[in-house]
Amino acid sequence: MPEQDKDKDKDKEKDKDKKKPVRWLNPASGYLTGYAYTLNPYVGCTFGCSYCYVRRMPIALFKASPWGEWVEPKRFEADSFRREWRRAIAKGGVTVFMSSATDPYQPAEHQEKLTRRLLEVMAEEPPQFLLLQTRSPLVLRDIDVLSRLGERVRVSMTVETDLETVRKALTPFAPPLAGRLRAIRELRQAGIQVQAAVSPLLPCSEAFPELIASSVERVVVDDFFRGDGSGGKRSAQLKMADRYRELGEEARYTPETADAFVQALKAVMPSESVYFGQEGFLP
Repeated sequence: MPEQDKDKDKDKEKDKDKKKPVRWLNPASGYLTGYAYTLNPYVGCTFGCSYCYVRRMPIALFKASPWGEWVEPKRFEADSFRREWRRAIAKGGVTVFMSSATDPYQPAEHQEKLTRRLLEVMAEEPPQFLLLQTRSPLVLRDIDVLSRLGERVRVSMTVETDLETVRKALTPFAPPLAGRLRAIRELRQAGIQVQAAVSPLLPCSEAFPELIASSVERVVVDDFFRGDGSGGKRSAQLKMADRYRELGEEARYTPETADAFVQALKAVMPSESVYFGQEGFLP
């Protein structure tokens, strides 16, 4: 077959893919068993956190550009998503984790407003439960839509440390910690359910448990050994122990560090408000 014809065939296949409706709701499994669906508005994530388990997944491993340097918004058609959403609602038991492999409020969301548009459709017929997992204060933009979802939604704001030096070393492109804590306060003031996700726990000061206790009523803690979806194998492949060594924090790279942190939290806030691992993310 002539090269020109091959190129034409490839273009036709691309056009077909563009016309195919995007499937938004994917069955949840593994660590997210307990949810009916996961929903990822974007492919890729430009926060590019050094410890992100997605770095070891095929979507990151077989991309030409390194994880953290690219993002692709999914093609949104309101009517198409509305039909998919209503079919799921009709079946019942709609619990959604948003998002499992990207941040729904990463920088691209400022312009794309993809997460917001999805939430607006959801608010027409609310799910049984929606968890919004993010590390971005941009979530505050959508307080009006989140308020319409009421008790059906919980925002889970990642706050892994109280030390900006650690944040800059391990997650340099993520929002500053002060902004995330401000977002937690403003969400609570607006009556939105919110939790702090100390996930994974990074090196922190002794004052961190008190800071969390004064900021939020619910917290979930996780670590590199039980929370990366592979029993610590992905974290090992990402050489997180070496990163801790570079920070002079190698002694903290143990499961016992997170266990001690949980106990410190329970000493300053109700124990039933402190969760560890998967349980803290469940509906």
